Amino acid sequence: MLGGVFKKVLLVLLVVVVIQNWGKIERVFNPSQVAPEHVRASAHVVLYATEWCGYCKQIRRFLDQKGIPYQAFDIEKDAQARKAYEALGGGGIPFVDVNGTLIRDFDPQAILRALP
Repeated sequence: MLGGVFKKVLLVLLVVVVIQNWGKIERVFNPSQVAPEHVRASAHVVLYATEWCGYCKQIRRFLDQKGIPYQAFDIEKDAQARKAYEALGGGGIPFVDVNGTLIRDFDPQAILRALP
């Protein structure tokens, strides 16, 4: 009986890990979705987010799928990041700075337009 419960818990944990890392997993199986090297080399992307935000997770997944390097800061856990976020005008999450272009909300097309 205990072995069956253990197997179910392991299965649930496996599913959670796969969901959280889907962008990285998909990039392995579908490398054509990766951004060109010159875009990745010149991209300066900063994501201000929180751990619980669903749209923030979608932005992370999108950036991972496209192979776009980024820095992510949790504005609830990092006081310096919170100050930077507020200095830029903040006002909601996710908040993305792409080479100086500020993008509020979940807008993958705006991110792509802001890349060189």
